[in-house]
Amino acid sequence: MINVNRKLSCLAYASSMGFKENLKSELSYKDMQVKELAEITGISRYTLGNYLSVRERIPTADIAVKIAKALGVSVEYLVTGENSIEKPSLGPEINGLIRNYKLLSIEDRKIIIAIMQLFVNKKK
Repeated sequence: MINVNRKLSCLAYASSMGFKENLKSELSYKDMQVKELAEITGISRYTLGNYLSVRERIPTADIAVKIAKALGVSVEYLVTGENSIEKPSLGPEINGLIRNYKLLSIEDRKIIIAIMQLFVNKKK
């Protein structure tokens, strides 16, 4: 059986520039900084920077999965640029709200939802 990390690394090597460019593209689309991706994934900024730099390092499968989940795309997309999840046209403001919401604790999320519901009900 082929080692999954080795298989991903081999596949990524064939399109290593693709991973770097796709990661940059997704960060830009999500209006997300490397620091924010690091906070969401638990991967250090230094490590993420290596994937975005001229050194073009490729992550192991487990790290690629964390990055893909945080960005809402598949690992396949990050590696090959194909088979991406359809991107909704939310715009930077809504993407920023979503990104900040994900950083909140469960308790804080409940408070935000309650406040939003108050405003929605006020308009009715």
